[in-house]
Amino acid sequence: MNEQLKRETFFGACPHDCPDTCAMVYEVENGDLVNVKGNKDHPITRGTLCVKLKDFHDHHHNPDRVLYPMRRVGPKGSGPNGGNTFERITWDEAISEIGKRWREIIAEYGAQAIMPQSYLGNMGLVQGINSGDPFFNRLGSTVNEKTYCTSGSSSAWLLTYGPTGGVDPESFVHCKYIVIWACNSISTNLHHWPFVLEAQKRGAKVVVIDAYKSRTAKAGDWHICPRPGTDGALAMGFINSMIEQGLVDQEYVDNYVSGYPELKERAKEFTPEYVEEITGVKAEDIATFAREFATTQPSAIRIGVAIERSAGGAQAARAVHAIPALAGSWRHVGGGMLQLPLWDFPVDWVKAARPDWIKPGTRVVNNLKLGAALTGEMQLDPPIKSLFVFCTNPVSQSPETNKIVEGLKREDLFTVVAEHFVNDTAKYADIILPAAMAGEAEDMMWSWGHFYFTYNEKAVEPPGECKPTSDMWRLLAAEMGFDDPVFKMTDSELCEAYINWADPKMGGIDMEYFKKHGYYRIDVGPVDERTPHAEGKFPTPSGKVELFLPDAKNFVAPPFRAMYEDMQDGTPLDPLPGYQPVRESPETNPELAKRYPLNIISPKSHAFLNSCYANEPHKIRIQGEQFVLINKVDAEKRNIREGDPVRVQNDRGNFEGIARVTDDVNPGIVVATLGYWRQLNRSDGSVNSISSDAWSNIGRAPTFSDNLVEVTRVN
Repeated sequence: MNEQLKRETFFGACPHDCPDTCAMVYEVENGDLVNVKGNKDHPITRGTLCVKLKDFHDHHHNPDRVLYPMRRVGPKGSGPNGGNTFERITWDEAISEIGKRWREIIAEYGAQAIMPQSYLGNMGLVQGINSGDPFFNRLGSTVNEKTYCTSGSSSAWLLTYGPTGGVDPESFVHCKYIVIWACNSISTNLHHWPFVLEAQKRGAKVVVIDAYKSRTAKAGDWHICPRPGTDGALAMGFINSMIEQGLVDQEYVDNYVSGYPELKERAKEFTPEYVEEITGVKAEDIATFAREFATTQPSAIRIGVAIERSAGGAQAARAVHAIPALAGSWRHVGGGMLQLPLWDFPVDWVKAARPDWIKPGTRVVNNLKLGAALTGEMQLDPPIKSLFVFCTNPVSQSPETNKIVEGLKREDLFTVVAEHFVNDTAKYADIILPAAMAGEAEDMMWSWGHFYFTYNEKAVEPPGECKPTSDMWRLLAAEMGFDDPVFKMTDSELCEAYINWADPKMGGIDMEYFKKHGYYRIDVGPVDERTPHAEGKFPTPSGKVELFLPDAKNFVAPPFRAMYEDMQDGTPLDPLPGYQPVRESPETNPELAKRYPLNIISPKSHAFLNSCYANEPHKIRIQGEQFVLINKVDAEKRNIREGDPVRVQNDRGNFEGIARVTDDVNPGIVVATLGYWRQLNRSDGSVNSISSDAWSNIGRAPTFSDNLVEVTRVN
């Protein structure tokens, strides 16, 4: 009996859009995945998994998984819930039909009439967001610019500091003053939180800056609550106060900061009193924060991606980036700033993406503009005639989702979706390809939250006829007649090919090391000694922190656009950090506010990972039905009580949820978390039904928190 139930273990790595990139262990009995647990040896994961990954093995066994290729039958929209009706087909039939349709489209319109659409439904180098870049670049399709998240803050970071990983998250234990800015760590960066708690135990003060009282804000020592989209003014207020109080580390600034005199001049207008009017944060609190951050060393800021999600969000990030430099925080172990450590990873992005196959002048279409692209609003020539969606669910995650649905219903649009489930996007597909899950495919994970590469072994065979994403590119390449070597490489070979093993940060290890140990911390210096910029040495043109950039042009970091450097935005940027008001607020758009007086914030959910797990009953029980946090003052004005069904709407669309009347949000603000599926909500709508597709000012970042709505009770 024991021989019959032999249990094997395999190294795993969480594939999801999360900075933690948890190291896992797959447990397999007789070829069946029976359990997934955290790897106790991993210094970040420490044997624990977040609420999203608990029961990860059950997710693999979900009875609603798509197990076979499927093809639409009948007219679009004639199936369940306004979606399509499907019939089972073979892989040969699916690939053959895709190839036939694409060849017809290319013959009539050219390859740019085909557009891929992907994001961080999978982060893996082999199976994830960029896995399709070589194929689509070889095909000659439209280049997909992927800026759902982090693009604006990344452009701001690269402008200011260059491609540095910043503060080691493990070094936060040495901090005496920790600022969590626009990041709900307990829900979205859980495995960094123990390092924060350890520092707090040692006497550190934890300050959380967020526009509502999140789980993390409640756990901190001090919650600073600015109005949504006013972070830039707040940061400039802190800078002004540091200067006026004589708290700037002048020696550090003189040696390692460029552009301080110009920033000092701009900061003059941002007095604490003026900033209080903009942000709602008291002038005395602004002065107190400036004093404490500058004088309590080491001090560090962990900045979240939410800061970029308004018209001036990325510009605000530039202002936040300046604060640790002016305070000289970089001198100390654990001092400075953490944005995305991914910049230190020796990934060969050029080899992974193959931008050399992109013909000069090939157009770029940003994924935030998908609705406008599909409906003809963008007036593209040629129009988009085929869409290939993988590793993303745009009908949930993109803005202006009603436009996307309208576009997907076009009879002349040929849509292919590689998915695990018939989700909000897949239900409108012409062909659905069944995708393997993490335990069913080999992969390698970099991280945007720590300094560890993590290896993911293939633990079990995919169920039914599911295939890894990598297999799909091989099959499609063969169908289209591509015989380039990259399309014949195994997953193991691709894992190995996409890492610069000769880089000193790899410490001389090889792929065999990963297969034996499961993870590797890149060599960026010891946790207890690391001070990468104590003496400057920033990877910028000047080698210094760059605050004044008179010739800066707008751009999206290359990994977000298949490493394609042509067709960048290129519009001039403000040379200095500063404050740009939001587009939609009672102060900036009073006419719109007459109809839609409430600003909405849409943070990520606690139990869902973007839209992953939103169809899992045990995650829904934790997360609850779609809810809307509303202050009691606003609720009383609208005759809304706790638990009432409510409708949130503006001119772009609407969705429904359950009212939660609370003081966790200030008057004038409502909060509804992201990730719920439209088809499983009270009405056929979700948070992004109301979201604008307008870009932030830098890096073409989204503006999910720059939207006005009205909330009414549903009778």
